[in-house]
Amino acid sequence: MARAAESLHLTPPAISMQIKEIEAQVGLPLFDRNGRSVTLSTAGEYFLVHAKRLLAALKDADHAMARLKRVERGMLTIGMVSTAKYFVPHLLARFHTDHPGVDVRLRVTGNREQLVAMMQAGDVDISIMGRPPREVATRAESFAAHPLVFIAPPGHPLGKLSDVPVSALESHPFIAREHGSGTRMAMEGFFAEHRFEPRIAMEMSSNETIKQAVMAGMGLSFLSLHTIGLELKNELLQVLDITGTPLMRMWNVVHLGSKVLSPAAEAFRYFIIEHGEAHLVAHDTPILAAMSRRRES
Repeated sequence: MARAAESLHLTPPAISMQIKEIEAQVGLPLFDRNGRSVTLSTAGEYFLVHAKRLLAALKDADHAMARLKRVERGMLTIGMVSTAKYFVPHLLARFHTDHPGVDVRLRVTGNREQLVAMMQAGDVDISIMGRPPREVATRAESFAAHPLVFIAPPGHPLGKLSDVPVSALESHPFIAREHGSGTRMAMEGFFAEHRFEPRIAMEMSSNETIKQAVMAGMGLSFLSLHTIGLELKNELLQVLDITGTPLMRMWNVVHLGSKVLSPAAEAFRYFIIEHGEAHLVAHDTPILAAMSRRRES
């Protein structure tokens, strides 16, 4: 109650009074109270679902009216998988220069499954992710290539070789992203295609933690090229020249098919489609060129 009051700039007693009024109108207790502990009752769980639908409908109505006014301002909530945090903020800085009236809120999720759940709940207006969800009706548009590579610590024996077969990875432990992440799905798809079973030593939900573990010599990993730019520049990691890599996937800008985008969301959608590829190409080209030169040598 105190946190809700703080968020709404009201006093806790005012929040408690409003809750009691809603319960009186509904005719059922929405919360189970046990001392200072407050949890949603069964009726409260059901009521919350319908309340979110009502709020989403009101938000869509506001967006529709704003579209008629052709106003590009207001709040824009962007959801993205953790891998996208390495480039989306740079694009957002440029977007804000062109659209200073838009207030942007970023929601970074641990993995793809969590982002899909946020989309279904209506917690984000638009999302940046890899493979679009099949379990939800969405509109997805690709805007840039997404290379994924195998990484190792500097001086690793495989780092001195070119066109290394996937079978050469057999004796090396792997530090993998958790199940449910797009990176894990891409890795498993790549290994399945090559009929290879990796030796997973550890699973981690953080790209940063995985990079530190690889640098410490605890194993190899498979990550997005976008996540390792600084480490490659400072020679803290190296990309392995494994046959069939970089594995190329696509970045997509996604929103629910039934959702009416606000002018701010539409503006961001157009912006990311127009500028996203050029930004990522500028980031990736030097790294990919260096990998190509190493193959030729």
